[in-house]
Formats: sequence, structure tokens, C-alpha cells
Amino acid sequence: MKERNELGQYLKARRARITPAQAGLIEGTGYRRVPGLRREEVAALAGLSADYYARLEQGRERHPSTSVLKALARVLQLNPDAQRYLFALASPDAAGRLARPAGREVGPNLLALLDDWSAHPAIVTDHCMNVVAANALGAALYVGHPHADNLARLLFIDDTSHTFFRDWETVAASTVAALRAAASHRLGDTELRSLVGELTVHSKEFTRHWQQAEVHEKTSGTLLLRHPQVGDLDLTYETLRPSASPDLLVKIYRPQPESSTRDRLAILGSLTASPRPGHRSSGSGRPLSGTEERAAEPPSGG
Repeated sequence: MKERNELGQYLKARRARITPAQAGLIEGTGYRRVPGLRREEVAALAGLSADYYARLEQGRERHPSTSVLKALARVLQLNPDAQRYLFALASPDAAGRLARPAGREVGPNLLALLDDWSAHPAIVTDHCMNVVAANALGAALYVGHPHADNLARLLFIDDTSHTFFRDWETVAASTVAALRAAASHRLGDTELRSLVGELTVHSKEFTRHWQQAEVHEKTSGTLLLRHPQVGDLDLTYETLRPSASPDLLVKIYRPQPESSTRDRLAILGSLTASPRPGHRSSGSGRPLSGTEERAAEPPSGG
């Protein structure tokens, strides 16, 4: 989605998240028209004139210096991912430098490694959360969903997502924050902008989370699913970025200790291990397409 004055919008959204108390200010008894800090408060805390900061938010000043950005990052209490996003928005050549074609080719060694992790679901996604490769269990996690090829669309557009993701709100917040983090690497990417625009049109919940302006890469965490074939899965995941393919992310899932997930993954693996004749397996590190996924589902109760 192409936004006008992205830097100003981001600054405004972030100052709305910081209360005077969090900023170390003594709150007065008067009425405050804004939920967070006022423009003049941000300016004073960052050592800027109120007029200059107003011009930043209004888009009349788009290229602040490094020292100004560092001061604003401190006042707005931005984490490292959010700081990188701020600097990308403010860099005069960021869009051109970061809008290179996305690399989606998964090398044969990585594909073989995915299959070696046969006991653990593993997937590879690109900057738009397209699933570009998966081992058999990784593909089986999302099998049957219309948008299994894109985790953001699955989350915000699929009708089944609120049932499938048992911790939907947590996953939604982290997914939107991860999309903003991806934008800090690829600010001018038209595919990423298009995805954000599509999700904004189709999902009020996505818009609500996008307006929070959180920025975090998904490095590790938990995922609680209600799989239609094997029931509840309690998973942890770790995300790796291959040095040979920095635009891709490898996500490996493991069952949480003291849960029945390990046994349920074994059952899921047995259901997907031997596809019926005439259907392609999800092995060799390749995910099934949406049509093939539905065809590969075993009969209910099978």
C-alpha cells in the first residue's frame, strides 16, 4: 500500500503509544486531547524545536539527520527493529536501494536440510510471508486452507483462521509487526505494499493492528493451532535467515514439552507420508499448491 508521508504517520502513531509517565513527565490535571505525548513534548524531549518536529509529522521535512533520528528513537522508546524501520523511512535513497527484486530461490542444500528435519515441521517464507518451500510436516500444518501459500492472507482473510489459530490475537499482532519489519529491509517493494493494501481492504482487524505501528521480526515464539485432522498442537518455533538467501526466512517448529503434540505430529506425518497414486508429495522441500493440498487431504476419519 502506497502511503503518503509515511515518516510523519509513523512518528504520530508511535508518540500516541507513549504516555507522559513512560516518558518521565509529570502529568498535569488538565484535559489531554491525545492519548500519548503531544508534539511539543516529543520535540522538547528530543531537543528539537516544536516547529521542526511539526514539519516532520506533516511531511514538510522528510530527511532528518541521523542525530535527530536517534533522539526520536530514544524518546519514542523504539526497539532495534522499529529503529531500523524509522531510519529506512527517513533515508532519502531507501526506496531505491531496498526495492531490488526479491530472491525466492531455495538452494538444494537447504531443501535437503528441510527434509532431514522430518520429525519437525519446517517452512521457508519470503518477505511477503509467501510459503516458498516446506518439508512434508510443514506443508501438512496448513493443508486444506485456501490461503495456505501465504500466512498473512491465511490469518486475516481465511474464514477458518480464528478457529485454526488458538492464540489468534497474539499471532495477528506479531504478524503485522513482522510485515513492518520486512518493510524496513524492502521499503520500496511493490509486492509488499500491494499485500498491505489488500489486507487493509479485506480485514478491519489487520487495519487495527497496522495502525498500532509495532515493528518486530519473528525470531522465536509459540504457536497454538487447532488442526482439523489431529487436534490441538502446542508448538514453539525458531526463525533463521540463510546467509545465502537473506530475503528468506526458515521457520522450524518443535512440540512444546509435556504436551501431546509430539504424538499428534507423528500421526499427522503418517497421514501425509504416502500420498495416493497420481498426487505429488510435499516432500523434497516443496509445498503443495492450494489445489494439490485439498486433493492430498485424507478422507475425514481416515
